[in-house]
Amino acid sequence: MGAGKSTIGRLLAQRLCCEFFDTDHLIEERTGADIPWIFDVEGEAGFRERESSVLAEMTELSSGVVATGGGIVMREDNRKLLKSKCKVVYLTASIEQLVERTYKDKKRPLLQVKDPKAKIVELFELRDPLYRDVADHVLMTDSRSPKHVVQALVNYIS
Repeated sequence: MGAGKSTIGRLLAQRLCCEFFDTDHLIEERTGADIPWIFDVEGEAGFRERESSVLAEMTELSSGVVATGGGIVMREDNRKLLKSKCKVVYLTASIEQLVERTYKDKKRPLLQVKDPKAKIVELFELRDPLYRDVADHVLMTDSRSPKHVVQALVNYIS
């Protein structure tokens, strides 16, 4: 959450001349509702079901860049899909950067708590090992412009 998946994914897809997909945006388009509303009505479990369904669909594509929601790795089935069918790049950032990039964003339901930094730390500690397990490549985005991150990814792919 806040590492730059959507921004960098979009730029990478442009650079590679392929399609870009964002699982959160696809869920919003299909439901006609934003993520906070889905969380309010269906809870996190309902949202995660939708997310898993979209991921299964995306892993059947022959090409493209897919940005997933940050919590997608929490389900073992999702991790299995990612490991078996995708080249996974884990974009990560320091806690300080994640807090700075997300502190004003009201569209992140999990951060609408009294202490968003503590929540970011909690989520990072849960998710980081899971992302590292499925990742083919790990890239720190701190202090790097999206264009520099994309160039690093292009270099990695080449």
